Amino acid sequence: MHKLLIPTAIIALSLTALAEDKSKNKKETAQYLQDISVTIKSEGGYNKSEGSGVLITRQIEGEGVTFVWTAAHVVDNLRNVRSVVDESGASIKIVEFSDAQIVKELVEEGRRVGEMKMDARVVKYSNFDHGHDLALLMVRAKNYGKAGAKFYLNDEEEIVPIGTQLFHVGSLLGQMGANSMTSGIVSQVGRIKGKVEFDQTTVTAFPGSSGGGVYLTNGNYVGMLVRGAGENFNLIVPIRRMKKWAKENSLLWALDPKVKMPTFEELKNIPVESSGIKSKSSGKGKSLFETEFPFLIKTSTIA
Repeated sequence: MHKLLIPTAIIALSLTALAEDKSKNKKETAQYLQDISVTIKSEGGYNKSEGSGVLITRQIEGEGVTFVWTAAHVVDNLRNVRSVVDESGASIKIVEFSDAQIVKELVEEGRRVGEMKMDARVVKYSNFDHGHDLALLMVRAKNYGKAGAKFYLNDEEEIVPIGTQLFHVGSLLGQMGANSMTSGIVSQVGRIKGKVEFDQTTVTAFPGSSGGGVYLTNGNYVGMLVRGAGENFNLIVPIRRMKKWAKENSLLWALDPKVKMPTFEELKNIPVESSGIKSKSSGKGKSLFETEFPFLIKTSTIA
């Protein structure tokens, strides 16, 4: 009898230890995703909006520099176009962006303990109705970032299979819902909208989720949430499309830490806009895409 009880006890202890390890891993992953997630506030003219973003950290010329991946439509109201006359007398148009404000929620042991606010400039932008709906920002404060996103860069299996469990962390309803964590699955892949590809997910999202990361359960970033048509019908820019866009624009360093970083001078000279096409708008002051299905999911108010 005693000989039979010993293996049973060992199995019970092993199962308990395994459950504790899984619980610990979930807690660590949740904290990590909190650490790399931010709210993005943008204000241009009479329009204010809030969305989400994900931090990455890099070293440039011996200094720690923090960048933020977000959706282009979160910061589109920061875009300004002005005409100038060059030396030859020709009129040219210059595209400029005002700074976005990055709000970092400080969370310890699952409890909010404060927040940090920082300015960030738009480094690269591809608009949402003609481009990829992607934007890369650089936080102006140096040596700030402590944690950064780890991207799913599997060349052999680029597509995350349908049914894969996912997490999303974003600013649901803006700063009010900062660092909200939801879960779901990959519900479909390869949705084509316009000329670009999205993957579909059931992670819960609300206005303000735009630009937020979608992750595997181990914390690896697999896409950016950009559009939705209900709490559990949402579209993400998959990491494979982000990777392609980054490669085309010499930005792979913003996904893969093994790629050589540009210098500060080279960063300054990156052309901010890929498409060069000004966003069209309807007579009612809304983007044509905003009236279509599915919807952009940033918060937006008119002052």
